[in-house]
Amino acid sequence: MRQGITEEQSRLLTSWLGEFSVVQDYSWPLQDTNVLHVATPPGEEFIVKASITSHHIHREIAAHAGGFDGLHGRVPTLRHASAKAGILVTEFLTGILVEGTPAEDDPETYRQAGELLARIHRPAGDSSTYAKTLTIKTRAWMDRAHGLLPESQLESFEQELEALRPGVVQLAATHGDYQPRNWLQDNGQIKVIDFGRADRRPWVHDLVRLSHQQFVHRPELADAFYAGLGRTVGPADADMWRLENLNQAIGTVVWANQMGDTAFEEAGRNMVERVLSCA
Repeated sequence: MRQGITEEQSRLLTSWLGEFSVVQDYSWPLQDTNVLHVATPPGEEFIVKASITSHHIHREIAAHAGGFDGLHGRVPTLRHASAKAGILVTEFLTGILVEGTPAEDDPETYRQAGELLARIHRPAGDSSTYAKTLTIKTRAWMDRAHGLLPESQLESFEQELEALRPGVVQLAATHGDYQPRNWLQDNGQIKVIDFGRADRRPWVHDLVRLSHQQFVHRPELADAFYAGLGRTVGPADADMWRLENLNQAIGTVVWANQMGDTAFEEAGRNMVERVLSCA
């Protein structure tokens, strides 16, 4: 078994799948998560994810527990899981990643992605604490951003936070990392993978990355996505949309700097500038 898989995880995997072979290793070193594409002699293929430290395993198991009605074949199907042992097995989805292919520039990709997200976004109740908690987290990122961003930008962030009054927030089951690196294209059909960042959040959370990446200077992609989604960010969402953008922008800068990812850090700086320029 691959290094990093514990004896307990290995035992569970063998009890679930029997004999299997590793087809490809997609592990995430930065997140201490083993991700393996495996095959069994009957011809079945699976994705195995295992970690004893990453919270992403628990989030993905919880996301599947919530159900994906009507999305069989468009999202992974959970076959086996143990939150205690930190391991899960899903059916393998065929297709190639959209990121870096012509499909990433095709409006039809975004229309389908929007349709899928609308079905993933199941209502998950209201929260009177979500906005307050996210504001605290954003200020924690700001404390760690001194020396990484100009003080003038940090002051603007504080002014922005002070001005927001989101109140009670409607939550949904969100994907958490909704972008082309987590979409597959299979003969024209779009599929969604990796629910390791799934959680109960405002629906607009899943739109932030796209708005700062693929949608920049590409209104036709944004229009196709929102047409599939069946809704757009409106006045009622304005404060939470602002707060989510502030949080993800400054969080990107600090996290990328911590990881030594200079390209992603620069992308975060661009996010910060873009967010503040829209004030």
